[in-house]
Amino acid sequence: MTVALVTTGGTIASVRGTDGASTPVLAASDLLAGAVAAGGPAVRVVDLLAKDSAVLTLPDMQRISDAVGEQLADPSCQGVVVVHGTDAMEETALLLDLQHRDPRPIVVTGAQRTADAPDADGPANLRAALAVASGAGSPDRGVLVAMGGRVLRATGLAKRSTDAIDGFVDTPGLGRLPHLPARVDGVRVDLVAVHPGGDALHLDASLAAGAHGLVLVGLGAGNATPAVVDGVRRAVARGVPVVVSTRVPEGELSAGYGGGGGGHDLAAAGAVLARLLRPGQARVLLASLVAADADDAALRAAFAV
Repeated sequence: MTVALVTTGGTIASVRGTDGASTPVLAASDLLAGAVAAGGPAVRVVDLLAKDSAVLTLPDMQRISDAVGEQLADPSCQGVVVVHGTDAMEETALLLDLQHRDPRPIVVTGAQRTADAPDADGPANLRAALAVASGAGSPDRGVLVAMGGRVLRATGLAKRSTDAIDGFVDTPGLGRLPHLPARVDGVRVDLVAVHPGGDALHLDASLAAGAHGLVLVGLGAGNATPAVVDGVRRAVARGVPVVVSTRVPEGELSAGYGGGGGGHDLAAAGAVLARLLRPGQARVLLASLVAADADDAALRAAFAV
């Protein structure tokens, strides 16, 4: 029995060049050399990508999910570890959780510090991920993330610090999201930031660019402006679903405020409030629902989890 290690790049695989810039250049064998302890699981490696996760597209994330599925198709595979950058870790981890319902562990890990840093956190994170992946799965928890000495759920994962080694948290109170195996590599969902007094320029630009869905990065508990509410009406009239999340790190969204641009007005215009998911994961969930041709009731039910 073996654990599969799928590498995609990120800080954990990065070293600083002579120009001072960090780039992901280390292969899986390099990462394992500093992380695998004697008596640890046998590991087979898949060097899939070597990218900073900030540049990953939905097709890239789908490719990662496909690679995980290929490894799980082998009955000798105990579990899968995905090495990933932290900028988009929450997005890819959620896509894996939506697309795979295998009882074997799928564990995502990475690092906040480059591999050549004197206090690099990557080796410890990788050791922890391999240990979790070689053990019993946790079907009730779904895909897991091993970072900073903690094992977190993929659903509700969010990066809360740019540099702390334990800079990720998950979200209590979130249930298990539906199984959505439809491919997302042909779907475009845009994030549209809302600021106080803002207009609908960027929302309309996303519609003009052919977005299949929109996620508003709203204010407070899910609020916007009258101009944005008007833009939501235009989007919904065109059959483009709009989900409202928030720039606030914690707390539940609510459709409580009116005044022309509040959450109540957004809901009345046809938008769906993401109860607890933050923008990055809301985007991935919406893309998965669009790919599955989910109807309005299914979409609302998914974001109410």
